Amino acid sequence: MLHIETFTFNPFQENTYVLSNEEEEAIIVDPGTYFPAEAKSLKDYIFRAGLQPKLLINTHCHLDHVFGNQWVSEHYNLELLIHPKEEEILAHARKSGEKYGLPFEDYIGKINFINEGENLQLAEDKLVTILVPGHSPGSICLYCQVQNFIIGGDVLFRESIGRTDLYKGNHEELLQSIKEKLLILPDETIVYPGHGPKTTIGYEKQNNPFLER
Repeated sequence: MLHIETFTFNPFQENTYVLSNEEEEAIIVDPGTYFPAEAKSLKDYIFRAGLQPKLLINTHCHLDHVFGNQWVSEHYNLELLIHPKEEEILAHARKSGEKYGLPFEDYIGKINFINEGENLQLAEDKLVTILVPGHSPGSICLYCQVQNFIIGGDVLFRESIGRTDLYKGNHEELLQSIKEKLLILPDETIVYPGHGPKTTIGYEKQNNPFLER
């Protein structure tokens, strides 16, 4: 059984997630720690909970989701896991940071790749990778069928969707991806997005103006 802890970090108010199991193993998803106090709060939680981070993964590689990659990698000896199509986006993240007046330390470790349909395993718990491009070319969601939730990145929000005006964004592709990959999930599936409050697939079917049919 996975426990989900949510942190909201950096000027973009990005949601960072720590998923942990009964064996005190953890996955860190989208570490958005920009300020030292944010890194400390993440570190303090992991220490207090007695967790051993085993995986570091980005749902996609826009700057607000990767600010803390290098810090997490150094502190917990982890290598980054992303979809192959996000490698180019990651390479541009630092320049984006400079553009926004938010310089940060690039991730310099080894990059490993995960593709659609592949699983993230944490002891007995499994997350299935779903490729949902449009906001970013290699945006992925992490789906736990047993517990009926999805870590969604910047794909689907409460009554909204991810922006598509960034590099290699595509509005029509995002809408098609959501409808074909996410709206087929059970209505009660909880969506933990990259920004804002959690929602459910059923709620978005009924209330999301971007998904009107």
